Amino acid sequence: MQSAKLLDNEKPILWMGSSLEDLLEFPDMARREAGYQLSRVQHDLDPERWKDFKTVGAGVREIIISEEGGAFRVMYVAKFEEAVYVLHSFQKKTQQTSKHDKQVATRRYKQVLAEQSKRRKDG
Repeated sequence: MQSAKLLDNEKPILWMGSSLEDLLEFPDMARREAGYQLSRVQHDLDPERWKDFKTVGAGVREIIISEEGGAFRVMYVAKFEEAVYVLHSFQKKTQQTSKHDKQVATRRYKQVLAEQSKRRKDG
């Protein structure tokens, strides 16, 4: 997990697994759009295009990015006080989100929940 620098009144972003490296592989315009939308989330605003992704976990959302180079998604959860957790960044190849992409996001969401549980226990 990696974290990003903070500005005033901004929730930090914690990148789960390879989510940051995967996002950095997006084409330039999609990468910039993802950064802008995540900045909105850090400031407690909704992204401009998003949908709930409850099949991954409670509070999980997907940022929708459509560019000439294709469809890109960033799954995150922002319901926790301490950070925005980016679970998965990927290029969408079909109409439906692939089983693999759902599994990756679900596994990382469970890691976040385990950290939350440990934090409360150690708290």
